[in-house]
Amino acid sequence: MKTAVVIGSGFGGLALAIRLQSAGVKTTIVEARDKPGGRAYYWERDGFTFDGGPTVITDPPCLQELWALTGRDMAEDVELVPVSPFYRLNWPDGTNFDYTNDDRVLRAEIAKLNPDDNAGYDRFLEYSAGVFREGYEKLGHVAFLDFASMSKAAPALAKYQAWRSVYSIVSSFVKNEKLREALSFHTLLVGGNPMTTSAIYALIHKLERDGGVWFAKGGTNRLIAGMVKHFERIGGTVRLNDPVVKIETLGERATGVVTRGGYAINADAIASNGDVMHSYRDLLSDSRSAQRTRAKLERKKYSPSLFVTHFGIKGSWPGIPHHMILFGPRYKGLLDDIYNHGVVGEDFSLYLHHPTVTDPSLAPEGYSTFYVLAPVPHMGKFPRDWDEVAPILEKRILDEVGRRLIPDIHERIVTKFSYTPKDFAQDLGAHLGSAFSLEPTLTQSAWFRVHNRDDNISNLYFVGAGTHPGAGIPGVVGSAKATARLMLEEARV
Repeated sequence: MKTAVVIGSGFGGLALAIRLQSAGVKTTIVEARDKPGGRAYYWERDGFTFDGGPTVITDPPCLQELWALTGRDMAEDVELVPVSPFYRLNWPDGTNFDYTNDDRVLRAEIAKLNPDDNAGYDRFLEYSAGVFREGYEKLGHVAFLDFASMSKAAPALAKYQAWRSVYSIVSSFVKNEKLREALSFHTLLVGGNPMTTSAIYALIHKLERDGGVWFAKGGTNRLIAGMVKHFERIGGTVRLNDPVVKIETLGERATGVVTRGGYAINADAIASNGDVMHSYRDLLSDSRSAQRTRAKLERKKYSPSLFVTHFGIKGSWPGIPHHMILFGPRYKGLLDDIYNHGVVGEDFSLYLHHPTVTDPSLAPEGYSTFYVLAPVPHMGKFPRDWDEVAPILEKRILDEVGRRLIPDIHERIVTKFSYTPKDFAQDLGAHLGSAFSLEPTLTQSAWFRVHNRDDNISNLYFVGAGTHPGAGIPGVVGSAKATARLMLEEARV
């Protein structure tokens, strides 16, 4: 293998391309949109910078490693700043909980909810450390290409009762309902329902506690820009604004890609960072084996979508931290509505992102940048016209933020726009408008996800949220490490 094409420039695609280029494989990224980043897109409007997401950066070493491969330092291109508290959790009764890795502060926050739960938290932390070791450090960067590899991991998964949900495991350690929510909501950040996602995902707590939560100065888009700069510095090529429409195959080999603009490039290996269903259904429509895989993917469960309202607002808000979770009056019932019933309810659980409290440069002087995000059913469960739904939902969500945090929010907003499941589908090719690809249930994890190398087309690879280990920055960067290892092993054959 001397040449490779990576379809898509999200975190997974960029991380994979950097690894390949660093190893001497001449690599070209082909990106459909006018800017790199995939879901980490950004907009500049009326002097405000709005990140599309993701906005929570954890495990910086997994990113720093991409620069270290060629003896460089990520700090040359990207400045990461710590965020504290990681999140402020807020409930409708006015209760606040500052979630942090400052043990003294965290213990005091737990004691406010239930002093007896500090002992249970110790046991949960021990459990989280165990699943972090088994599920992230040992398995997070390893490709599962056959069931035998899954079987080898089974004893560790059984030891930590991986068949149980995160919420179930958390509830076995702590009794306060608010604390149960505080220790289980993280799966929502990778598309998982806390009530059904495998308890292995409790590792996120240990990941954040040890590595912290970070923000890239200038926004997540600056981290993407730094990755692109480094990739091009070491000889890689990025082609923007020209979507791939076909992956060419000959027998059981991929030979190249063709774009909408007529650009054609051949390569020794092809890797897709695009939506897995889009890749198999649309880009590989001429491949019989790919269409068999597509049929299997159609039967799988997909994560919900998101409704995101970005707004620029007059004034500064030092009392609103960088990340807030505004829980609604229901937890399990709301999750049932989103994941199972396809209902956009009257109540919400919201994630509020306020980057200007950390970096004021993202808004004009005297103003602030926000976005507020609500998980919503994907379009397969909620097949409504989002052009009609969006204005209604946007107002209701902003009303809720106003009621709980900024009373005169509507008078202060100077610019706003919303991003809907329909936008995820149109801009990102996301199947059903899903924001996180396959739902991370136990039976859709590891070997049960899309394999990092296709089972039939021997030089076709996948990276990103639809592959092992799943969504989130550490997840897709981990998938890039696993996929790069497979590709480079072939390069050495």
